[in-house]
Amino acid sequence: MKKGTLLNSAISSLVSRLGHTDSLTIGDAGLPVPAGPERIDLALTQGIPSFMQVVKAVTEEMQVESAIIAEEIKSHNPRLHDELLALLDLLQQHQGNSIAVQYVTHQQFKQQTQHSHAVIRSGECSPYANVIFCAGVTF
Repeated sequence: MKKGTLLNSAISSLVSRLGHTDSLTIGDAGLPVPAGPERIDLALTQGIPSFMQVVKAVTEEMQVESAIIAEEIKSHNPRLHDELLALLDLLQQHQGNSIAVQYVTHQQFKQQTQHSHAVIRSGECSPYANVIFCAGVTF
Protein backbone atom coordinates (compact mmCIF):
# COMPACT_ATOMS: atom_id res chain seq x y z
CA MET A 1 0.00 0.00 0.00
CA LYS A 2 1.14 3.54 -0.76
CA LYS A 3 2.82 5.24 2.17
CA GLY A 4 2.37 8.87 1.05
CA THR A 5 -0.60 11.07 1.87
CA LEU A 6 -2.18 11.27 -1.59
CA LEU A 7 -4.61 8.37 -1.97
CA ASN A 8 -6.27 9.27 -5.29
CA SER A 9 -4.63 6.88 -7.74
CA ALA A 10 -5.20 9.04 -10.84
CA ILE A 11 -3.59 12.12 -9.26
CA SER A 12 -0.77 10.11 -7.70
CA SER A 13 0.00 8.55 -11.07
CA LEU A 14 -0.19 11.94 -12.79
CA VAL A 15 2.28 13.56 -10.39
CA SER A 16 4.70 10.63 -10.74
CA ARG A 17 4.72 11.05 -14.54
CA LEU A 18 5.42 14.81 -14.55
CA GLY A 19 8.81 15.92 -15.82
CA HIS A 20 10.49 19.27 -15.35
CA THR A 21 8.18 22.11 -16.54
CA ASP A 22 5.25 19.77 -17.26
CA SER A 23 2.02 21.27 -15.99
CA LEU A 24 -1.24 20.31 -14.38
CA THR A 25 -4.30 22.46 -13.78
CA ILE A 26 -6.50 22.54 -10.68
CA GLY A 27 -9.80 24.23 -11.39
CA ASP A 28 -13.12 25.20 -9.95
CA ALA A 29 -16.34 23.42 -10.90
CA GLY A 30 -16.97 25.74 -13.84
CA LEU A 31 -13.57 25.70 -15.58
CA PRO A 32 -13.97 24.22 -19.06
CA VAL A 33 -11.77 21.19 -19.66
CA PRO A 34 -10.37 21.22 -23.19
CA ALA A 35 -10.02 18.13 -25.35
CA GLY A 36 -6.57 16.68 -24.85
CA PRO A 37 -5.63 16.81 -21.18
CA GLU A 38 -6.81 14.03 -18.90
CA ARG A 39 -9.86 15.05 -16.86
CA ILE A 40 -9.77 14.10 -13.17
CA ASP A 41 -13.14 15.06 -11.73
CA LEU A 42 -13.24 15.24 -7.94
CA ALA A 43 -16.36 17.42 -7.65
CA LEU A 44 -19.06 15.86 -5.48
CA THR A 45 -21.31 18.81 -4.63
CA GLN A 46 -20.90 22.59 -4.43
CA GLY A 47 -17.74 23.26 -2.46
CA ILE A 48 -16.75 19.62 -1.96
CA PRO A 49 -13.87 19.25 -2.24
CA SER A 50 -12.79 22.87 -2.07
CA PHE A 51 -10.18 24.31 -4.40
CA MET A 52 -7.73 24.80 -1.53
CA GLN A 53 -8.21 21.24 -0.25
CA VAL A 54 -7.23 19.92 -3.67
CA VAL A 55 -4.31 22.35 -3.99
CA LYS A 56 -2.96 21.33 -0.57
CA ALA A 57 -3.23 17.60 -1.32
CA VAL A 58 -1.56 17.88 -4.74
CA THR A 59 1.29 20.12 -3.57
CA GLU A 60 2.15 17.70 -0.78
CA GLU A 61 3.25 15.29 -3.53
CA MET A 62 4.32 17.64 -6.34
CA GLN A 63 7.51 19.69 -6.59
CA VAL A 64 6.24 23.06 -7.86
CA GLU A 65 8.49 25.43 -9.80
CA SER A 66 5.91 27.98 -10.93
CA ALA A 67 2.22 28.80 -10.86
CA ILE A 68 -0.04 30.52 -13.39
CA ILE A 69 -3.12 32.32 -12.08
CA ALA A 70 -5.81 34.41 -13.78
CA GLU A 71 -5.36 38.12 -13.10
CA GLU A 72 -9.08 38.44 -12.36
CA ILE A 73 -8.77 36.51 -9.09
CA LYS A 74 -7.20 39.59 -7.47
CA SER A 75 -10.39 41.67 -7.75
CA HIS A 76 -13.09 38.97 -7.94
CA ASN A 77 -11.84 36.56 -5.27
CA PRO A 78 -9.22 38.37 -3.13
CA ARG A 79 -9.65 36.12 -0.08
CA LEU A 80 -8.88 32.98 -2.08
CA HIS A 81 -6.04 34.77 -3.87
CA ASP A 82 -4.43 35.64 -0.52
CA GLU A 83 -4.91 32.08 0.72
CA LEU A 84 -3.31 30.65 -2.42
CA LEU A 85 -0.32 33.01 -2.19
CA ALA A 86 0.14 32.13 1.49
CA LEU A 87 0.14 28.41 0.62
CA LEU A 88 2.69 29.01 -2.16
CA ASP A 89 4.89 30.94 0.28
CA LEU A 90 4.82 28.03 2.75
CA LEU A 91 5.39 25.56 -0.06
CA GLN A 92 8.50 27.31 -1.32
CA GLN A 93 9.89 27.36 2.24
CA HIS A 94 9.18 23.64 2.57
CA GLN A 95 10.63 22.81 -0.87
CA GLY A 96 13.64 25.12 -0.49
CA ASN A 97 13.05 26.95 -3.78
CA SER A 98 11.33 30.02 -5.16
CA ILE A 99 7.99 29.55 -6.88
CA ALA A 100 7.46 32.03 -9.69
CA VAL A 101 3.89 33.30 -9.99
CA GLN A 102 2.66 34.52 -13.36
CA TYR A 103 -0.63 36.31 -13.92
CA VAL A 104 -2.49 36.08 -17.24
CA THR A 105 -6.00 36.98 -18.32
CA HIS A 106 -8.67 34.35 -17.67
CA GLN A 107 -8.97 33.84 -21.42
CA GLN A 108 -5.21 33.18 -21.70
CA PHE A 109 -5.45 30.90 -18.67
CA LYS A 110 -8.11 28.76 -20.35
CA GLN A 111 -5.93 28.52 -23.47
CA GLN A 112 -2.93 27.42 -21.40
CA THR A 113 -4.90 24.58 -19.81
CA GLN A 114 -4.69 22.87 -23.21
CA HIS A 115 -0.99 22.23 -22.50
CA SER A 116 -1.58 20.64 -19.09
CA HIS A 117 -1.18 16.92 -18.69
CA ALA A 118 -4.43 16.92 -16.75
CA VAL A 119 -7.14 19.18 -15.38
CA ILE A 120 -8.28 18.33 -11.86
CA ARG A 121 -11.82 19.61 -11.22
CA SER A 122 -12.73 20.55 -7.66
CA GLY A 123 -16.19 21.30 -6.31
CA GLU A 124 -15.25 24.96 -5.77
CA CYS A 125 -17.95 27.41 -6.82
CA SER A 126 -16.20 30.74 -6.29
CA PRO A 127 -14.85 32.86 -9.16
CA TYR A 128 -11.44 32.29 -10.74
CA ALA A 129 -10.45 29.50 -8.34
CA ASN A 130 -7.97 28.01 -10.79
CA VAL A 131 -4.21 27.47 -10.95
CA ILE A 132 -1.74 25.85 -13.32
CA PHE A 133 1.26 24.32 -11.59
CA CYS A 134 4.49 23.69 -13.48
CA ALA A 135 6.64 20.90 -12.12
CA GLY A 136 10.09 21.46 -10.74
CA VAL A 137 12.82 18.97 -9.92
CA THR A 138 13.85 17.74 -6.50
CA PHE A 139 17.57 17.84 -7.20
